[in-house]
Amino acid sequence: MELRHVRYFVMAAEEKNISRASARLNISQPAVSRQIRDLEEELGVALFKRERNGLRLTDAGESA
Repeated sequence: MELRHVRYFVMAAEEKNISRASARLNISQPAVSRQIRDLEEELGVALFKRERNGLRLTDAGESA
């Protein structure tokens, strides 16, 4: 796990939206999505429930 993964996760959790998180991080939206997906694969759990109007933390995401 890299620090970058954690930073992106925290920002997405705060914003509850990948696009707004990527804007705050000054990084493209696909890059943030990819890093969060990589973190979820590494941990073996879904951290977010992706919804039409944003993100919601799963129980695993809440405890991360």
